[in-house]
Amino acid sequence: MPDFDSPFLLQHTALLRGSYRHWTGRNLLTAGLSPAEAVPALYEAPFAVVSHDTRADPVFTYGNRLALQLFEMTWDEFTALPSRLSAEAVNQVERDRLLARVTARGYADNYSGVRISRTGCRFMIEDATVWNLMDGGGRHLGQAAVMRGWRVLSTVPAARDQQKGAFE
Repeated sequence: MPDFDSPFLLQHTALLRGSYRHWTGRNLLTAGLSPAEAVPALYEAPFAVVSHDTRADPVFTYGNRLALQLFEMTWDEFTALPSRLSAEAVNQVERDRLLARVTARGYADNYSGVRISRTGCRFMIEDATVWNLMDGGGRHLGQAAVMRGWRVLSTVPAARDQQKGAFE
């Protein structure tokens, strides 16, 4: 579990909220929450939230409790994972196209796609919004997603050839 008082989480939660509002015109959380109240509210939200950075091979920088449960990981495991490994190799081309669209347009609504947990279980994310993270100066800092729906596709790990490279 992350430290709710950490400067990173205060800043990152504000970045997630501000960028989401900028691109969508909607609030990610209740508008009146203070920055200190928003950190645990986002972590405990009834929807999954993830973000990744801008490295050449982006790494997850945030996952709330629900996202960590879906991906079957701890905070430390998740925030060390290249985000491309959250999709099976067969689904990575589609994921890459989505992220390119988001980069160009700022955000995308109503996204759905298959993801894979640490143990190889597959789940479909539904009704997701993916958006660019940017600071007050307009500098691109990564991308984030809120997943409002999901359903388990398989509790049996995917065949090794389908998830080749994932989580290794």
